[in-house]
Amino acid sequence: MNSRAQIPPADTAQNIETLSFGCRLNIIETQAMHQAAAAAGLEDIVIVNTCAVTSEAVRQARQAIRRIARETPQRKIIVTGCAAQTDPQSFADMPEVSRIIGNDAKTQAQTWASLDFADELAPRTRVNNIMDLPQTAHHFIASGDLGTLAGHTRAFVEVQNGCDHRCTFCIIPFGRGPSRSAPMGEVVGQIRRLVANGYREAVLTGVDITSWGHDLPGQPRFGALVKSILRHVPELQRLRISSIDCIEADQDLLDAIAHEPRLMPHLHLSLQSGNDMILKRMKRRHARREAIAFCRQVRALRPDMVFGADIIAGFPTEDEAMFAHSLDLVEECGLTFLHVFPYSPRKGTPAARMPQLDKAIIRERARRLRERGDVALAAHLQAQQGKTLRLLAEAGGIARAEDFTPVRIANMPRGMLFDARITGATAKALLGQPAGCDMIAS
Repeated sequence: MNSRAQIPPADTAQNIETLSFGCRLNIIETQAMHQAAAAAGLEDIVIVNTCAVTSEAVRQARQAIRRIARETPQRKIIVTGCAAQTDPQSFADMPEVSRIIGNDAKTQAQTWASLDFADELAPRTRVNNIMDLPQTAHHFIASGDLGTLAGHTRAFVEVQNGCDHRCTFCIIPFGRGPSRSAPMGEVVGQIRRLVANGYREAVLTGVDITSWGHDLPGQPRFGALVKSILRHVPELQRLRISSIDCIEADQDLLDAIAHEPRLMPHLHLSLQSGNDMILKRMKRRHARREAIAFCRQVRALRPDMVFGADIIAGFPTEDEAMFAHSLDLVEECGLTFLHVFPYSPRKGTPAARMPQLDKAIIRERARRLRERGDVALAAHLQAQQGKTLRLLAEAGGIARAEDFTPVRIANMPRGMLFDARITGATAKALLGQPAGCDMIAS
């Protein structure tokens, strides 16, 4: 994703600013870095946590670095994240950058405690071979562990990192390293602490979370983790799953979807294309029919399930007929929330060496996909009219339904669960009014 988030500093006196591009993991890790930098006593710094998913994400990061240097030249700029990991030299060539830190070291307290900008002999770049990381992770970060610094209604819980697959378009395995899982007991214990701290909802996140467990004793599957959390943390009111690969959904996960009402009815699928030949050239592990069958199976188990999906427009060699299969997939899978990515060649990936499409064609196909997604979202919003939905209040007059649909509503205390009657919709969100007094404050 090309999203970026600026995390407000916990201690403005130290003048520590952070800027995060990309995924939820980056947001969590950015918060952890802010906390570590503050604890180390660092001042007048800006931490830029980059994303490497698309060339546009890298361009935005470089643009932000130059802007920060112009506006606050007294601050030291520290660059980290996937783009810094995969191409540290491109940031080392920027005179605005003071330090480049690799993904393996960025959340370690010692990394920030040892930073000394006055030491002219200190290495400017600290990026190691991330493929040398140990296979099993013994601790990951949850945004809720970071206290009020997190600033989120829901707690994001990192249960897995890295990826062992090699999709031909993707550079992320080289930014994140091999797949590593957090042990089940640690995840359960962490979520139990988050609930005790007032969180109503936890979101399981990672780079390839359906691969969770392959590196743990007994090789448990992801569905077993989901069931264990719900069984051992009965006070958790809402559990949500981030992006998954449909081909890796195991029977325990399907069983939890069917029978666990606290598991929210929203799945974001990594589909990427609706055409079998393009899926093969992407080196994806599912076929079109398997994606459609999965969505139908899940909706039969959970009729209120809502699907989002990542789809790439303009992958190399994609012709108009192939692209039409991706357009049709929106209806055939019943997709509601589309993340459309115009294809962007990433240096070092096999897809970058394939015959490329004209950029104008890529942009035009991305536009058509987004328009198809807008139609699907409008139909979903229309179908909610007059219903009463259970919402979790966020900041700024926004709440989220169980299926992750945003609802604009009068400001409610952040973290409150309440019922609301849906009275209308905008192009992207529902409109609602609180219904009755059945409310639970955080």
